[in-house]
Amino acid sequence: MADSNVSDEMKQCYENLIVIDCGANLTNKKYSRDLDSVVQRAQDAGVQKIMVPGTSVKSSKEALRLSRLYPGVIYSTAGIHPHDSKSIIEEPKSWFEFETIAQSLECVAIGPCGLDYQRDFSEPDVQKEIFEKQICLAAKLNKPLLIHERSAQADVLDILERFPTVQQIVIRSFMGTTEEAIKYLERGYYLGFTGYLCKDKSDTGVRKLLEEKILPLDRLLVETDSPFMYPNTRASKLPQHVKTGITDRSLLFLHRYCTFQRNEPCSLPAIVEMIAAFMNNTPDEVALATAFNALKLFGLSQ
Repeated sequence: MADSNVSDEMKQCYENLIVIDCGANLTNKKYSRDLDSVVQRAQDAGVQKIMVPGTSVKSSKEALRLSRLYPGVIYSTAGIHPHDSKSIIEEPKSWFEFETIAQSLECVAIGPCGLDYQRDFSEPDVQKEIFEKQICLAAKLNKPLLIHERSAQADVLDILERFPTVQQIVIRSFMGTTEEAIKYLERGYYLGFTGYLCKDKSDTGVRKLLEEKILPLDRLLVETDSPFMYPNTRASKLPQHVKTGITDRSLLFLHRYCTFQRNEPCSLPAIVEMIAAFMNNTPDEVALATAFNALKLFGLSQ
């Protein structure tokens, strides 16, 4: 009887996808009451490690704190999001605190930083100045750079070309066109994919990148962007073969614990299975490749 239990356990382990969430905003106040449960659910779902991005001095400090509360599971990044760029101009001394946070061992990347021209929370010139400061910091610390870019690709590429020493670059939560993706891929950048797959209705967007295998597996990372980007697997525009490619186990975690108001890292296996269906690959292949990319790129300890 014991042997039967062991084989069942092994089968269960084999069935569970092992994935790494390269971006979950667990510093968001929506998790303030039950973060332990959120992290435990993620691990139960097969999410082995979670990267928590800092998007301001305050949230970078909080992300670092979480990485110390959950060692080996949570890793932090230190970033000043384009929207928050003006805060550094208004309080220049806060940059020194930011640099100290960025130097911590648990902090595995600089960013998300970059340019966002869709919303004008900070002036473009201010965004550029703080973006360049973070590129220099990534070069100095020899850490990967996470990029947030919205309607600003030409300027982002112009700035990055002036800093050739920063080699490891990730375009977070990519939502652009195939043409834009190719420009990034030609430069050897990684692209992070989220549940936005369910929303993309264009003929030239992220779905095309997968269906036509334009995006190689060795340049792909997966992230939930929790609590945002809920992967709505019931979306009418989602092809039937993609819907049927999502396992009951992944749907159970997704529908029981995640909502449009609060997505969680435990939704990541469903996203991986959708990507696999679009690419006509097995979920295991996508899970293994994206986990390997994250471990290698960010130096996450196994």
